[in-house]
Amino acid sequence: MTVKAILEEKGRNVVTLTSAETLESAVKTLAQYKIGALVVTSGNGRIEGILSERDIVRVIAEHGAAALKKPLSTAMTAKVKTCSESATVNEVMEIMTRSRFRHLPVEKNGVLAGIISIGDVVKRRIQDIEKEAEEIKQYIATV
Repeated sequence: MTVKAILEEKGRNVVTLTSAETLESAVKTLAQYKIGALVVTSGNGRIEGILSERDIVRVIAEHGAAALKKPLSTAMTAKVKTCSESATVNEVMEIMTRSRFRHLPVEKNGVLAGIISIGDVVKRRIQDIEKEAEEIKQYIATV
């Protein structure tokens, strides 16, 4: 199973902001959409960074409430790991586990094409395992 299949099922919409917007704006956006991360992009869809709830907690712990007035560029993770649509669920799971993050932007031709979360990956693995178990049951029943 590939990232492309996950995106075809869940959709390709990604909540984005620009690096010049404030952390306060990002906090409101995360709350509005009930999400844990957003992708920071340039005007042409190129990925500049990713901002998670953890990033926000870190910067507020360091700078207090004044951090909310700072631009996203001061808190975002600029070295973003991405994947392609052809990546498998197992490959993505390995990247997320090894790097200890829960959101992975999908890049196609140098621009943002979607995002997958650890929840998307786990859901897909469970579906695959359930399908495999059902196929084994049917095989056993016909033998």
